[in-house]
Amino acid sequence: MKTIDRLFAIFALLLSIVSCEAKVKRYTIDVVKEYPHMRDAYTQGLFFHNGKLYESNGQYGQSSFRILDMESGKATQSFNFNKKYFVEGSVILGDKLYILTWQSKVAFVYNAKTLEYESSWSYPREGWGLTTDGKSLIASDGSSRLFYMDEKFNLKKTVNVKMEGRPIRYLNELEYIDGKIWANVYTTDIILIIDPESGNVEASIDCSGLLPDKLRDKTTDVLNGIARNPADGKIYLTGKNWPRMYEVKLKEVK
Repeated sequence: MKTIDRLFAIFALLLSIVSCEAKVKRYTIDVVKEYPHMRDAYTQGLFFHNGKLYESNGQYGQSSFRILDMESGKATQSFNFNKKYFVEGSVILGDKLYILTWQSKVAFVYNAKTLEYESSWSYPREGWGLTTDGKSLIASDGSSRLFYMDEKFNLKKTVNVKMEGRPIRYLNELEYIDGKIWANVYTTDIILIIDPESGNVEASIDCSGLLPDKLRDKTTDVLNGIARNPADGKIYLTGKNWPRMYEVKLKEVK
């Protein structure tokens, strides 16, 4: 994305939040604990399943899928993709692992227990984020829309995300938490909490300054990666090529 497009996205989002602050709840975050994170991980998807932390990583020639050990930040199991694929969001639904690609219009399905490849599917749009409500696959494509699909990627419905009637673009990595959809807004430090039925933004989370400047280098990219551990309800955030992952708590702005 061009710099001018990034600046426009940030400005438009902040303008929407300010103009709607009476109805949209606003949060900042407190860091509870920090963990190491592999700096070579261009994080696209992050989620827990059965006590394990999974991560899909992008970039052509570097795309991978990993199961992570939280204390060390290292992969306990992983596999790489053909260099022609730029991997995006991922999620487990049922006994299958689903992984999107960015512009290749291909989605992959693996056995969730063994991580063995099972099939490839034609995918009709750009792949960005991916999550599930336990019944459907829910995907973003960088627009203001969320796409609900069955296990064979057949479209069930589309939800338009808006804040007081204004569409919010650049929805990226997704996580389904307590009946709501959390979405990173690409190129910003903002996470939105979205009602999955109406598409209305109910809250915004300002994550500015989460990764301190002293830990940044020329490879450091934007905030991207939301994971909630169902076992204890704890929430974790990271970013693309970040050396840290953080357990966080929300703090409402009055």
